[in-house]
Amino acid sequence: MRKAACLFSGGKDSVFAAWLAGVQGFEPNLLTIESGEYSMMFHHPNVKFASLQAEAMGFPHSAVKTTKENELADLESAISEMGASAIFTGAVASDYQRQRIEQIGERLGMPTYSPLWHKCVPGSGSRVSGECALMEEMLQYFEIYTVAVSAEGLGPEFLARPFSEMAKKAPKHVHPFLEGGEGETFVADAPFFSKRIIVEEWETHWDGVRGIAEIKKARLG
Repeated sequence: MRKAACLFSGGKDSVFAAWLAGVQGFEPNLLTIESGEYSMMFHHPNVKFASLQAEAMGFPHSAVKTTKENELADLESAISEMGASAIFTGAVASDYQRQRIEQIGERLGMPTYSPLWHKCVPGSGSRVSGECALMEEMLQYFEIYTVAVSAEGLGPEFLARPFSEMAKKAPKHVHPFLEGGEGETFVADAPFFSKRIIVEEWETHWDGVRGIAEIKKARLG
């Protein structure tokens, strides 16, 4: 079976993309990049629990600690050592992210896939119904928590709460998938998880503009 390097943050987009890699006949190998807090490429909150998610999904997992200045070079090096034949990402609308991953794929001679690309765009109607069938599917079958917010109209009341609450109540200018750094998520359960992740302790941080919900303790149950 062909091996796929799946960029994995533990958020809803990367979880779904990794699962789709398996559905499409690849052997998903999850790769988490632990970069700086203000990286424009990589999700930051709660990535230390990505290994727990990988265990629940039954996929191999590796993590690379890096800095914002070296993250792309370290990502390329890690992928080149995996023996993969393709790269999967959970990119939805960020050209910045997608172009850089495609450049790495070109240099390594392997195709890149972003199966969620442009699958959900803001609209003038409901936040969910009729706007994004993929979002409806995630809300129905995934257990997702909001773990970061950084956009006007998103306050601390959403942190450590089910993502479904934000999907219904967030202002319409906020991208339904929280694209572009507007927020981050963490998946605790999905139909393809062998066990649910039980979050036993949260710690929230709010600076008046943005906030993070940090998982302090979690287990498979």
